[in-house]
Amino acid sequence: AFGVIADIQFADAEDGHDFGGYRRRYYRHSLRLLREAVRAWAGESPPIDFVLQLGDSIDGQNARRGEAESALQEVLAVLGQLSVPVHHAWGNHELYNFSRARLVSSGLCSRPAGGSDGPPDPECHAYHCSPAPRLRLVVLDTYDLSTLGRDPGSPLYQESLRLLREKNPNDDPNSPAGLKEPHFVAFNGGFSQAQLDWFNEVLKFSDENQEKVIVMGHVPIHPGASNGVCLAWNYEAALAVIYSHRCVVCVLAGHLHDGAYCRDSHGVHHLTLDGVIETPPESNAFATMYVYEDKMILKGRGRIPDRVMHF
Repeated sequence: AFGVIADIQFADAEDGHDFGGYRRRYYRHSLRLLREAVRAWAGESPPIDFVLQLGDSIDGQNARRGEAESALQEVLAVLGQLSVPVHHAWGNHELYNFSRARLVSSGLCSRPAGGSDGPPDPECHAYHCSPAPRLRLVVLDTYDLSTLGRDPGSPLYQESLRLLREKNPNDDPNSPAGLKEPHFVAFNGGFSQAQLDWFNEVLKFSDENQEKVIVMGHVPIHPGASNGVCLAWNYEAALAVIYSHRCVVCVLAGHLHDGAYCRDSHGVHHLTLDGVIETPPESNAFATMYVYEDKMILKGRGRIPDRVMHF
């Protein structure tokens, strides 16, 4: 069993709204909701084995306020009350606050030391581990290709900028207005070929060892678990890797604060969790997942509905 939560986006700030000005965001209350989640997970019986934090743990406004480090420490202190590992995805809001180089040395770097379990690039936050026999967790870096967080002089930044401008000529690169492919916006990202090659090798190993694989990352990789905008740039490439193997049973993501779910044509479950940041203080948005030989059962809290996902 494991806990899962997405888009906490904590800031020590009064309530605000999304970029469109329509949806309320509860910046300060998000930390209280995280505390409630941690208390619930700590009281689980039998105990949970780990927690997945699906990215955007703090809000981008912390950088402007000079509070990025202190906000991050507050979130990590709450999660640190757990006696189990926490696996972190990196989202766009982490990259609004910190460079990749800083994130690698932060408490959000849950990739094992030494880098043997991830791609060659030490700043690519992707890795895999086996939390139970015949079960593998793969953490993907959905901003490996991105204009966020990378040195503008680096080859990956230049490749990302070229791709973004080729697909999105808008003055505001965060605007999907008029685009044929509206997911090509700067607040999304994608996968380098090096990460996709590594992902393919991991799944090949899991196939050979008859493992079930759970994949996690911040940005959804299937249109059916998205709103058409919140979707990884080269999601088709990631799906092609998954579909060339038999082992992946579930992909977990955040980013889309409304949440979404689909079971795709290959039987893979894609679950996008509702975001804590837009959850009213009297509700919540976290879940516990129970893994069995033939299914996963999601026990949701607050905005997140219960769900049974058969393999």
